[in-house]
Amino acid sequence: MYIHRVRSIRNGKVYESVLLQESVRTPKGPRARTILHLNRLPPELQAAIIAAVEGKEMVSLPDLAVSPALDCGGLAVLRDAWDRLAAERLFAPIPGERQRKLLRAMVFSRILSPRSQPALREQAAQCLLACSCGLEPDETFSEEDLHAAMAALDGRWSRIERELYRQAAPGGVSLVLYDLTRIDFDDDALMDDYGSAYRGERRGVLLAVAIDPEGVPVHGEVLRGSRSDSATLTGLLVSLRRRLGIREAAFVFPAGLKGRWNPKRLRGRKLPYVTRASRGKLQELLKGRPQDARPEPAEKTRLWEMERDGVRYVIAGGKEQASRDADRRRRRIARGERELTALAAALPENLNVVDLGRRVRPALERLKAHQYFLYGIDEKGSFFWKRNEEAIREEASLDGWSLLLETNLPAETAAPETVLRHHQGLVFLESAFSDFKSSLAGLPLRDWQPDRIRSRVRICFLACWMTAKISQEWKKLGVTEEVHRLLSELQQIRVSTVYAAGKALRKPLVYIPNRLESRIDRLGIRPLFRDLPAWARA
Repeated sequence: MYIHRVRSIRNGKVYESVLLQESVRTPKGPRARTILHLNRLPPELQAAIIAAVEGKEMVSLPDLAVSPALDCGGLAVLRDAWDRLAAERLFAPIPGERQRKLLRAMVFSRILSPRSQPALREQAAQCLLACSCGLEPDETFSEEDLHAAMAALDGRWSRIERELYRQAAPGGVSLVLYDLTRIDFDDDALMDDYGSAYRGERRGVLLAVAIDPEGVPVHGEVLRGSRSDSATLTGLLVSLRRRLGIREAAFVFPAGLKGRWNPKRLRGRKLPYVTRASRGKLQELLKGRPQDARPEPAEKTRLWEMERDGVRYVIAGGKEQASRDADRRRRRIARGERELTALAAALPENLNVVDLGRRVRPALERLKAHQYFLYGIDEKGSFFWKRNEEAIREEASLDGWSLLLETNLPAETAAPETVLRHHQGLVFLESAFSDFKSSLAGLPLRDWQPDRIRSRVRICFLACWMTAKISQEWKKLGVTEEVHRLLSELQQIRVSTVYAAGKALRKPLVYIPNRLESRIDRLGIRPLFRDLPAWARA
């Protein structure tokens, strides 16, 4: 039997007849015999007969059920990237299969929605996190299991970092960008163990990160917060070379890590470096030169280099920067004058010098205008102030020269333009720290054991590594949005299963918000949702 539709036009109207027919054999050959005119039946009965003839399974409405819709979009992208990057072999040294799956779940969770570990269970109940990592759908994510999985990283982290480095740069890197930041936590137990640079205040740890020129993290470490930033540099760079086997690479780090002795130590160890020198050093270099030997304003569109005491300096600036410097100074002076005028009217008589400094200096420093003024108490005991014209002229002579770089790279191998590009790469490092801090957001460290603190930071490091790799792929497609935010939006794509008489249908339902259609096409990930992977259909 089959359904046969016949269309006809009468008096300008289109009519369609739906017939249930069968093929019969006659002496004159095969013929079609009409069994039933379906047009005479109610529409519901017509649809049921047509579906039955076409071999479709029919169930009554009370037997139909739909499972709760679970978030899936961002997880599908992460799991696809995890497989393409062959990231599973990072955990190959870990013997326990369940521990490897739990570690993967923690990495995915850090990227999609940074939360505390107790909240991971709530997050997993609303999405397919467990299924995407090969775990059972009813996985509980108990804290004991998560701690045991993270503990498996101890003693194996160096091998994992070397594998990450080999994947990021199979032929080695010629440039490493390094920085650290202080991360504060409120937990008293953590404070007691890791200390702080200032007792009695918020305490935390130092987070050190090294990235390659493409912005992919290659090294991460957590240090005690009681040490100064510059005291960490030399030891960590030497450790970085030893652990990853880096031999011929220049290290770039911000001025805050330079310290007093680090450049000399780096030169003694023959470690190439690029860092930023202070504004005072720039004034010192130009102050000792004759006026006719200084760069002219017309030259401020070019780089200028000089050498002093065996150290090479590269100065960068431009005419637009000179205009911005002058405008900024005028604004600061104007704000400082208004503040001093208000203070002069409010200060009491017979104020001593100490109290005057306590009130005036913080106010001017807050406005970044303290260096532009001289103030004090005159013979009559009254407060006076005036502009520091000499300091203003000295600063104006440096307008346009916004950057002084210090390096031990020889001019034969690194032109001034190359040195400047090396330093500009620190913008990728700022992005890496932004990813790190967003991953650490909502992560209260309740355990004061140093190994547990390191384990949590290592999970965040792996999340940042994966984010950087995905960002590289998306930039080739012209997508420059933050990976975290875009994945969170894609997570609004939901999957649900339809059950007929208690039996799950083969193809799940996928809900894609209309506003995400263009993003999916731009990223080229529609095949992920047209044919869902096996873990999403489980």
